[in-house]
Amino acid sequence: MTPLPRLMVAPNGARRGKSDHPQLPVTDDEVVQTAIACHAAGADGVHLHIRDAAGAHLLDAPRYQALLDRLKDTVPGMYLQVTSESAGLYTAQEQRCMMRALRPAHVSVAMREMVRGPEDWAKAHGFYAWALENAVDVQHILYSPKEVAAFVDAVLRGQVPGDRILVQLVQGSYAEGSKGALDLDLYLAEFDRVEDRVFDWMLCAFGKAETASLVHAARLGGKARAGFENALHHSDGTLAVDNASRIREIDAALRVAVPEAG
Repeated sequence: MTPLPRLMVAPNGARRGKSDHPQLPVTDDEVVQTAIACHAAGADGVHLHIRDAAGAHLLDAPRYQALLDRLKDTVPGMYLQVTSESAGLYTAQEQRCMMRALRPAHVSVAMREMVRGPEDWAKAHGFYAWALENAVDVQHILYSPKEVAAFVDAVLRGQVPGDRILVQLVQGSYAEGSKGALDLDLYLAEFDRVEDRVFDWMLCAFGKAETASLVHAARLGGKARAGFENALHHSDGTLAVDNASRIREIDAALRVAVPEAG
């Protein structure tokens, strides 16, 4: 299993569009150009969303494969991760079918979307086992300390297989930004209940606290995900020109906070 990158850019997400920021990439061409710019600015990974002709969120294996092939040529060596996000448009079964068809090297999967009720664990476990057997690295998205606790319970029960487990922790929300965000220590404390697994974790944070939150995470041994999916502003409150400018600020802050990780 490949370790998570130090700094991953999430340039668009499933919901925002040009009305939110004119430089938010929507087309595949724009995503490719953004990846190139962010790689030069310090990102070593990119979290990919694709859109349909109307700019709406899309899960489509052939479209994803075409974009991955382009990025392998334009940003060789960059960690390329696709999303399986439902955005309220896809069922868990449709999400799993897309991932099985694509077989991406790296994919993010929200536990709350794979397991919408206790009865879903059998199919979720089957998918996680398939992914492990087929070298599909799943990064499990967890939105709260409560979700981390439920996830750790699943690990202890053997429902999430593997010795090295990739995790995406989320602070804040689209609606509230960083308002009401819970302390990162509350998320991380749950990992201490598992002694025989390695948790390779990353943080994304919404709103104007994004930079400070990611620096704090790095000091605690975490990786960082940043970009217009989560925040459009710099730490001083000014609107970022583009994704690359956000990455430059965060890359510089991380290098100061954790020099050995740069």
